[in-house]
Amino acid sequence: MSKRSGAAGKEEEVVERTAPPGEIVYEAIYREGEHELKRNNLELALSGLAAGLSMGFSMMAEALLRVHLPDAPWTPLIAKLGYSLGFLIVILGRQQLFTKNTLTVILPLLKTKKPELLGNVARLWTIVLLANLIGAFAFAWFIGCRGLLDDDVRQMILKIGAGSLAPGFWPLLLRGIVAGWLIALMVWLLPFAESAHIWVIIILAYIVGLAGLPHVIAGNVETFFMVTNGALSLRDSLLSYLLPTLIGNVIGGVALVAVGAHAEFMEVT
Repeated sequence: MSKRSGAAGKEEEVVERTAPPGEIVYEAIYREGEHELKRNNLELALSGLAAGLSMGFSMMAEALLRVHLPDAPWTPLIAKLGYSLGFLIVILGRQQLFTKNTLTVILPLLKTKKPELLGNVARLWTIVLLANLIGAFAFAWFIGCRGLLDDDVRQMILKIGAGSLAPGFWPLLLRGIVAGWLIALMVWLLPFAESAHIWVIIILAYIVGLAGLPHVIAGNVETFFMVTNGALSLRDSLLSYLLPTLIGNVIGGVALVAVGAHAEFMEVT
C-alpha cells in the first residue's frame, strides 16, 4: 500500500469518526423542511391523523405502568418511561407531528423570507395541528369505551389528566416553551444520531414527561379523555390546556431553536 493511499484511508476514517459540522445538520433539516412543504393537503392530513392517534399510546403506556407499580415516591421515575412510547412511534414512523414542524419548516421560511412560503407554512401547520387533535380526540374516545380498559386504568388516566390541568394557564404556557424547545432539539439531534436514534427520543421525551412539561398533542389526549368521560367540558379543555400549551410549544420550537439555528448557520447553503 502506498503512502498516499494509506494517508487517504486515515483521512476517510477521521472524517467518519468526526461529528458532522452544524452546517450539515442545518442543511439536512432544511431539506426535510422543504420536502414537507411540498406535500399535498391529503398527505399531511392522513399523516397528521396517524400521529394524533399514535400519541395516545404515551398516555396509555404511562397509565398502565402507574397502575401496575406501587404507590411510591419513585414510581414516576419508571412510569414516565411510558410517555416516550407515542414519540417513538410518531418519529420513527415519520408521521406528521405539529411540534416537529416548529423547527423543520421554519428554517426554509427564515432563509427565503418569501410571503408565499409563509402561507405554505400556515397551511401545513393548520392541517397538521387539526389532524393531530382529531386523532388525539379519536384515540381518547376509543379507549374510553366501556370494556376496553380496566376501571383502575381509566381512573388513572383521569388522574393524570387532572394533574396536567393543575398548574393553570400561565405556568402551562411557560412550561410549554421548555417542552417545545426540547422537542425541537430532539428533531435537531436526530439526523446524525445514527444508532442512538431511539435513545435520543426516549431520553428527551422522558424528561418532558417527568418534568410535567405540557405537549399540545400528548397532553390533549389526557384532557380529551376527561371530556369524553364527562369530567371536563370541551371548552375548558381547549381554553385551559390546549391554548397555553400551543402558544408555549410554538414559542419554544420557533424562537429558541429554529431562530437560534438560523442565526448561527444563516450563511450556509
